[in-house]
Amino acid sequence: MRMNLNVRKTAAFSIAINGIQALLMLFILAYLLWSQPESPNLTPLRILAAGAALVVASGAIADIRDAMAAGKLMDQADAMEKTMQDMENLNNTLRAQRHDFLNHLQVVFSLMEMQEYQEANQYIERVYGQIARVSKVLKTRNAAVNALLQVKLAACEQAGITMHLDIRSGWENLPMQGWEMCKVLSNLIDNAMDALSEMDTDRQLRVTLTEDLKTYRFSVSNNGPMIPPQNRKSIFQAGVTGKAKGHGMGLYIVKKTLEEHGGGIALQSEPGRTEFSGFVPRTITSRVEEADSGAVQEQSM
Repeated sequence: MRMNLNVRKTAAFSIAINGIQALLMLFILAYLLWSQPESPNLTPLRILAAGAALVVASGAIADIRDAMAAGKLMDQADAMEKTMQDMENLNNTLRAQRHDFLNHLQVVFSLMEMQEYQEANQYIERVYGQIARVSKVLKTRNAAVNALLQVKLAACEQAGITMHLDIRSGWENLPMQGWEMCKVLSNLIDNAMDALSEMDTDRQLRVTLTEDLKTYRFSVSNNGPMIPPQNRKSIFQAGVTGKAKGHGMGLYIVKKTLEEHGGGIALQSEPGRTEFSGFVPRTITSRVEEADSGAVQEQSM
């Protein structure tokens, strides 16, 4: 984490220094090209100096581009690292359940042999609840999304929040990397959990995943406080936050990530219900439409 922070600081410093350098060189270039020479003999020297200033300015601009790319790569690496950790947590849970399954059967069998039917029934209900909690997040065909939902489900349980999962789609062949969609869902779920922290009881959070012929869709809703109307237009802007300790980048990242893949996000908030709903287009649909369009053109010819 310290290394990542140093890379970001270095990238920001490089952008600032090279930005100043580029502006200075461009100013010198403009001065050399448009100022009146005192002597005709100085014209070649001015041209040479102008060329050198142009080369330096071009190099500074290239460095700025590389520094910005490095910062973006660090953001992607952080998101991938978090997703991999979530997947590892899910994998550990599944391995532990597989390891314990035979032990559970042996315990139930022993209780039945001793005719402790009530104890056996309670034990089965307890074990079933643990298995069902993991099973209900394994309904998509995206391992990263499954892992994220498992981690958030456990976090909500620990925070006293009831998390409902309404998964109506396998979300197969998403047009974006799984860790990118995890970044979107994670920010929205975290925001919902923060909003619900202001409530004492009946904390409800719902995550819905669906799809249709053209898009993959999702929504994250909660029954926390309503977002004031005056804050809704600026809530997706960088640096805008309603949290006491927030940095205001979560929803901005969500919006930016979705728009980079042709999607979008919307907010609806009223007393007792706030919902963020978003979508990304299905690339397979666009290809089918292009093929159909091409066939129509061939027939018309």
